[in-house]
Amino acid sequence: MATLMRSTPWVDPALEAAHWVVPMPLSPERLRQRGFNQAYLLARELAPTVVRKDLLLRIRDTPAQSSLPRRERMANVQNVFAIEPLQHHQIQGKRIVLVDDVMTSGASLNAAAHTLKQAGAQHVTALIFARTD
Repeated sequence: MATLMRSTPWVDPALEAAHWVVPMPLSPERLRQRGFNQAYLLARELAPTVVRKDLLLRIRDTPAQSSLPRRERMANVQNVFAIEPLQHHQIQGKRIVLVDDVMTSGASLNAAAHTLKQAGAQHVTALIFARTD
């Protein structure tokens, strides 16, 4: 999947310009259930030297976005993400690429990007493998 993602013309320049590549975090409960974070595995393959899975936290478990009607997705991810307090200084003025496997409405990515921008990120780009209806 990472190889396919890198074949998109703008991906390599975005990764090269990034200070940090941040996978979309799972809640601790979802991570225990699944046993791995697919976004982290993709990020690690895309840019192993700048992956930071310790910057962005998912602080609340929510129903899967794909299980909700479109209008409920934005509300579902409000106040779900936070910056790891001890790593807050690592975000100031940085260019960040957020990585996820699938985007449906974009609500989760928008909420995560907003959290990073509020913490002082200079620029946030989202990189996904697939988009659904």
